Amino acid sequence: MIRRSLLAALLASALAQPGLASSGPAPASAAASTYRDRLPEDEVIYFVLPDRFENGDPKNDAGGLKGDRLVTGFDPTAKGFYHGGDLKGLLKRIDYIQALGATAIWVGPIFKNKPVQGPKGSESAGYHGYWITDFTRVDPHFGTNADFKALVDAAHARGMKVYMDIIANHTADVIKYRECEADKPCAYRGRADYPYTRRGGASGPAINPGFLGDGVATPENFAKLTDPDWAYTPYLPKGEEKAKVPAWLNDPIYYHNRGDSTFSTEDSQLGDFGGLDDLMTENPRVIAGMIDIFGKWIDDFGIDGYRIDTAQHVDPAFWQAFVPAMLARAKAKGIPNFHIFGEVFTGDLDVARLAAHTRVDKLPAVLDFAFERAVADTVARGAPTSELFHMFFGDPAYADGEATARTLPTFLGNHDMGRFSMFVKAGFPQASDEEVLKRVILGHAMLLTLRGVPTIYYGDEQGFVSTGNDQLAREDMFGSKVAVYNDTKLLGTTKTTATPSFGTDNPIFKTIAELARTRTSHRALTRGRQVPRAWGDKPGLFAVSRFDPDTGKEMLIAFNTSTAPLTANVLVDDKSSAFTALHGACEAKATAPGSLKVSLAPLDFIICEAQ
Repeated sequence: MIRRSLLAALLASALAQPGLASSGPAPASAAASTYRDRLPEDEVIYFVLPDRFENGDPKNDAGGLKGDRLVTGFDPTAKGFYHGGDLKGLLKRIDYIQALGATAIWVGPIFKNKPVQGPKGSESAGYHGYWITDFTRVDPHFGTNADFKALVDAAHARGMKVYMDIIANHTADVIKYRECEADKPCAYRGRADYPYTRRGGASGPAINPGFLGDGVATPENFAKLTDPDWAYTPYLPKGEEKAKVPAWLNDPIYYHNRGDSTFSTEDSQLGDFGGLDDLMTENPRVIAGMIDIFGKWIDDFGIDGYRIDTAQHVDPAFWQAFVPAMLARAKAKGIPNFHIFGEVFTGDLDVARLAAHTRVDKLPAVLDFAFERAVADTVARGAPTSELFHMFFGDPAYADGEATARTLPTFLGNHDMGRFSMFVKAGFPQASDEEVLKRVILGHAMLLTLRGVPTIYYGDEQGFVSTGNDQLAREDMFGSKVAVYNDTKLLGTTKTTATPSFGTDNPIFKTIAELARTRTSHRALTRGRQVPRAWGDKPGLFAVSRFDPDTGKEMLIAFNTSTAPLTANVLVDDKSSAFTALHGACEAKATAPGSLKVSLAPLDFIICEAQ
């Protein structure tokens, strides 16, 4: 095990629009002969919350439970409860996902959850999957382990990958504290005032004799940590003493038990996330237990990757042990390119903060929140295009530099922040529907052509427009009964979420499908080195070149983020003398060696391939 004391040293050191009937293998990089051979950057990811996608089996809507919504968690009219989507529904619509051009499906957490939790009058359900009680089985609201196996097998048969959304930071909120009112906020108590070797405070009676602190991550040391009453007096409510699986998760000694995090100092890693029971990931027993849990999902289902929720709130040494173990488990299963990426939630252009988790935690990749912010700022808020340049300028900060940057899943919005279309409407409240649609399409063009692994949030392709974050951005793809969803006007269509949203005629869907297949059929757009070519101090031109890693062939991609047409000469490689348009209108020949004239309509883009 790597001790906490070592961390300081570590710090120092889409070609044509397909029909749904076309369900052949997903397009792949020319370098890959099977889906197993594809690198992480070869994929186009589709992120879906199973509960909100399609109801394939109404018999499991209540999760096998009897009672009202506060027992079953099922209420399709309420945005914070289960709506009925499940794994059979996801399998039913897998051809739709492939028609969009996606090559990998990121499935929101499917583990068994606490059906309902929260203070009286403010309860909500675990439809999202992040309140886990049983890490070994699929939640009955979503189906069975066999249903998940059927989904994975069906995806693999189509040449598609499946990524699971996992959580190691916390479990459902089961543990309560004697000193706090149940289901209400409980103030964080830090290690200085409430050390592990005193009960109820630094001046309290001695407990856990011989324990050398959580920085000594050895089984021998943590065997001396036997009394969990250092900060609060944790207990398991009657009837929930064995609520969690595996059984070791029911012992409070494996949790921090320090109250709620404020996400500011040490409590970011040691505090309860909104009351959820925060695992003591420094403890070797917890590390070994989580390796066993998630290694078995690889063994049993042959999945292709893990998206890690709340990764920044976990002890770095945990990931330093967990990641190599998962990669080894995958390799033994015949999965050479298992993709692991962690969530480091930040709303800032803080590349250094993201990159630190690839260097200190040794996470192979992180979700690219800096990319999301830069695209939102430039396309949805009118920031200068230099912001994109400065964001990409930070790519060498990641472990292994630009090679790692190419594996970062990029995105425009998600289930926590809200949808990109909402950012556009907020940034340009007077814009016409046509302008909003153009900006949303432009954002997706950046997502699908720039470096990283493009990740489509389900429903974006159908013009969904969230009215807020969290529950307000988790609309139903099947006919919804939630009024706040159905009252919202969508983009590119006259439909609402009250009817199923699986058509292929929305202009956003068509653009994503075209660009996804362009991307996956050109190695310059998947594995290619990216070189910024043009940017400015106001809205307007942003251009990059990407280079095929084998042939060196150049691809110039240019965007216009302004509402005025533009013409400019853009730097290209001296050897790139003739060009073919893959999207838009490109000059057939370079203006001069090293220079290509580009002309762009307002809020438009071009893709020009050198010959």
